[in-house]
Order: sequence, then C-alpha cells, then structure tokens
Amino acid sequence: MTSQAEVWEQWPSGTIAAGGIALVGGAVSFLGVFTYLAARFQYPEVLDGAAETVLPALLATGPGGRMAWALYSILPLVFIPAGVAAFEALRGRAAGPMRVAAAFAILAAISMALGLMRWPSVHWSLALAWGQAGQAERVVISAVFDGLNRYLGNYIGEFLGELSFSLFFGLTGFALLRSGRAPRWLAYWGMTTGILGLIGVWRNVTGSVDLVAALNNYLLPAWMIGLGIWLITVRRQTDRTRV
Repeated sequence: MTSQAEVWEQWPSGTIAAGGIALVGGAVSFLGVFTYLAARFQYPEVLDGAAETVLPALLATGPGGRMAWALYSILPLVFIPAGVAAFEALRGRAAGPMRVAAAFAILAAISMALGLMRWPSVHWSLALAWGQAGQAERVVISAVFDGLNRYLGNYIGEFLGELSFSLFFGLTGFALLRSGRAPRWLAYWGMTTGILGLIGVWRNVTGSVDLVAALNNYLLPAWMIGLGIWLITVRRQTDRTRV
C-alpha cells in the first residue's frame, strides 16, 4: 500500500514529464499552425499590412482561419507547465535562477496569449465591420486596428512575450550547465537560444537584428523539443532510480 508521503514524492516526476510533453507538443503545434497561417494568410508578412488589405484577407480565411488563430493564441500556455517542470528538474543545483525562470515562463505565456488573441476576437469583429463601413468609419477602424497591433502585437505579445521566454530559456540553459545532469551542448544550446532571442526582440526598433530574429525562429522550436525530450528522459531516469 502506497503511503501519503510516497504519493507526494511521485508528483515532481509526473510534473516534469507533463512539462516535457507540453513543450514537445507545443513546438509541433506551433509549427503546424504557423504553416497553415502562412499558406492561408501570408503570415507573418501580413502583420505589416494595412487594415484595408489585412482585414478582408482575415475574413476570407473563414471559420477555419478563425479556429487556427484561436488555437494559436492558447499555445503559449504550454510555457506554464514547462516552467514548473524545468524548476522541478533543476531546483537542486539552481533553485534561485529557476524560480526566476519559471516566473518569466508564466509571464511569457500570458503576454503572448494576450497578443495573439486579438486576431480571432477584436480583429475578427473589425473585419466584419469593415465590409459595411463607410469611408469615415474605416478611418476609425484602421486606427483601432493599428493601435491594437502596436500595443497587443508588437509590445505585449512580441516584445514582452519573447523577452520573457528568452530569459526563461537562457536561465534554464544556465541551470542545466550547473546541474551536471544534462549534456553540456544542451545547456549551451539553451543559453544561445535565450541570448539570440534577447537580441531579436528589438527587431521592431531596428532592422539590424532581423537576421538574428530569423535565425532564432528556427532555433526556438528545436530547443523546445530538445528541452522537452530531456525533461521526459529525466522523469524516466528518476522513476528507475526509485525502483
């Protein structure tokens, strides 16, 4: 019969595995939705478009497009279980940095979700209104559309969100290096991804970092999968040790 203490001891192992699965599943889902929106909506180039072209194109994607945006907007929430899992796996040698990392993971999840949720909600309503609006009304709709893109998109979703998850990944890479439980190349990979991400977030301010941001777009999902697999592996190793 399993005692209450043994039950509680099993929770960290399951939490770590769940976080790893969330990271791997989130990365694959990100790539899938991104590919769909790129084909149907010219994403992400469309983010720089004007309301007169973007809103009709958004409405033309139909219910499927709106559903894709709704799914895309909740995918950043995978950073919450990922942050908790990384903390549980690495708190033994880097409790302080991982507490900060987990906090930034939660901030990244919320801010990125808020930024993306404008598309299936407010922007969708603006797209519906655009077709029946007169010239004066369209000026107002364009102003609202541009303002939401700057505030929720560029600053909340992209700048704050990407800044936060870059700090999460960089600190996690540092903790992996200190822990001695992970390959050193995985730790350096995480720190590199985090540093490049911190540089790439400034792309809305200067075009000189566009190449770094583009490179990080490829490193990010690969790192999420790599870290996720490591977390799942650590969980299995922990289970074997207890046996």
